[in-house]
Amino acid sequence: MARWDEILSLPVQNPPILEFSSSDLVWSKVEGWRDNIDRLALIPFARVDDFVRGESNNKECPTRFHVEARRRRTPKTPYKPKVDGILEYILYWCSFGPDDHRKGGIVRPSRTTYVPKNKTAGRPNTKRGCTCHFIVKRLIAEPSVALIIYNQDKHIDKKGLPCHGPQDKKAAGTRAMYAPYISEELRLRVLSLLHVGVSVETIMQRHNESVEKQGGPCNRDDLLTHRYVRRQERNFRRSTYELDEDDAVSISMWVESHQNVVFFYEDFSDSDPFVLGIQTEWQLQQMIRFGNCRLLAYNSKFGSNKLKYPIHSLVVFNSDNKAIPVAWIITPGFASGDMHRWMRALYNRVRAKDPTWKLAGFIVDEPLADILAIREVFQCSVLLCFWHVRHAWHKNLMKRCSEMEMRCEIAKKLGQAVNKICKGTGTANAFEDLIEDFVDAAEFSDYFKAIWYPKLGMWTRALKTLPLASQETSSAMEFYHNQLKVRLLNGKDESVYHRADWLVNKLVTKVHSYFWLDEYSGREDFARYWKDEWMSGPTAWRKSLKIADAHIVEEGKCAKVLNDEDQDKAHLVYNPGSEYAICDCSWAKMGNLCEHIFKLIKFYREKGSVTPSMSMFQYSRALINMLHCPPFDSLARDHAVSLAVWVQMQLNGQIDHLSVPEKFMEPSKGSPDRVLDNENHNGPQIEISSGDMEIETSVAADLMDADVDTVKDLPSTDVEFENLDDTSALNM
Repeated sequence: MARWDEILSLPVQNPPILEFSSSDLVWSKVEGWRDNIDRLALIPFARVDDFVRGESNNKECPTRFHVEARRRRTPKTPYKPKVDGILEYILYWCSFGPDDHRKGGIVRPSRTTYVPKNKTAGRPNTKRGCTCHFIVKRLIAEPSVALIIYNQDKHIDKKGLPCHGPQDKKAAGTRAMYAPYISEELRLRVLSLLHVGVSVETIMQRHNESVEKQGGPCNRDDLLTHRYVRRQERNFRRSTYELDEDDAVSISMWVESHQNVVFFYEDFSDSDPFVLGIQTEWQLQQMIRFGNCRLLAYNSKFGSNKLKYPIHSLVVFNSDNKAIPVAWIITPGFASGDMHRWMRALYNRVRAKDPTWKLAGFIVDEPLADILAIREVFQCSVLLCFWHVRHAWHKNLMKRCSEMEMRCEIAKKLGQAVNKICKGTGTANAFEDLIEDFVDAAEFSDYFKAIWYPKLGMWTRALKTLPLASQETSSAMEFYHNQLKVRLLNGKDESVYHRADWLVNKLVTKVHSYFWLDEYSGREDFARYWKDEWMSGPTAWRKSLKIADAHIVEEGKCAKVLNDEDQDKAHLVYNPGSEYAICDCSWAKMGNLCEHIFKLIKFYREKGSVTPSMSMFQYSRALINMLHCPPFDSLARDHAVSLAVWVQMQLNGQIDHLSVPEKFMEPSKGSPDRVLDNENHNGPQIEISSGDMEIETSVAADLMDADVDTVKDLPSTDVEFENLDDTSALNM
């Protein structure tokens, strides 16, 4: 019993990296059987696969570990809760062993029936007698913990000599120099290219060209064979989404065979509806990479007009602030408000991979979202993205109102009503008065009354209680929504839209492949094979940064944005400087925010003709409220001052160096850029220069959510700064 007391007293190690190996763990030596000393460590059982992958990616001796033996208790098997009882036993062995198929090698008696094939297929010489292996035990006493026993950690044969890898001189010139299988990244690349329609011959041609450029093979991926790619293509072509005529049975069968990509599943019951949460390993990695101390956005009810089960997406933003889907949740429309069931499972999945992962802010796009559940699970602030509403208003205004002057006036009044509500000076009655003033636009008025009057109350409450997300976030979400629409809802047979098995199969194959290729650095090599579904590029907000100020021509209440390539062509923008502007380009006519609108917003803000964004206004108001917290020398005030100074430094570093000096600019009295003044305080003067900056992090939201009566519970400034990220803190 002393042995197990010593084992269970060891710390559970959980390195904060995606994959880890034996070199990342601290190993302990404990007395084992037959006077042996076992070398062991404890890790979370959920991270065993991460350890196996990390140990396989050994730079000195690349390999792959396979399951040589496994014993598992079935859930219904009765057992005594013994300290040394085992729920699961797994023996992982290097794929170059344990048998030795080399000349004179030793093969286990159970494998003596092996007959070497005359063909070279199947790597008959892969087994080279490697003795490297380790054991994973899941104990009854600690089911969430894995005990790893790793005594044979050298890749050598029974003679004690290297048997594969760079250290084995006999392996030179053979595949035994490298890992026995291709990497996960290359496998995803091959599958993604096949799913989007690139031929096997093209994939191999591009691959062979890249190997030739580097002077020959230098790793296992360089030895990719035509046979492997052809086999993957054949499997993909022969597969079918309809596993059973009954859609419910078919989706259950799919879930059973795809456990590695399902993080939550509940079938229909008397009390709860059907819910399926999908997340691939690549999506999980992107969520950890781009979501830690940054933003996570929720896009709800995609395809509710066509799909039987609408899609709810969770997206993060990459270095270019483009949206990457990191999870898809499929559930009936009436279950959209019940988010807690799958959010906890997703959060636990991420934290199991990276215990230090923490979200800075969660963005929702509907007022019915379970805000309390989000705050409870992710322990972060919640922001509101208004792009869905603005998109619907603009699209229907263009469709239902033919007179341009009236379009512009209605759009302008709608924007003013929203801003008043966000500032706390307006109510839902502002919309009703607005519609009554435009009785001549009868078709749009009828639409607004029928669709939006019942929703004005809940949207007004949401606008008053939640800070708004930035315009760049709205642009990214619009772009993602359009990409998902083009890549998913492009089937000729619309009857498949009513099947859940078709939907999940399409998401994890073609749609996932397109988004994976968006992040693939070598995607330009296949540009000639792009289709409409593959076309990507920067968001409208990013495109606006490339438009020069010289290409803007002001014409009274309108403005023209000249084309970069042909200045004889121009786009006319009404209500310039507002996100409720109307542009005559094709992207804006569909209800989206185009680059011409964003450019004019930035242009007029730099001139001082328009006020800062609503995000900036709300952030400024939150800082002022914090500064006025009693008593005068409160922790909250000191925290707010230090935080504002840090944000100002970050803003100055991001704003165009040609237009922003190094020192804090002091705007004129009454300027909208003037945020904090020290007339009544002894502290330093803090000013935020708006420009085209958008504050959108947990900093702003936490300040807005903070209660002045609980300022003593605020974390220290240093801790807050450690949890901030430049890209998530400041959205340009």
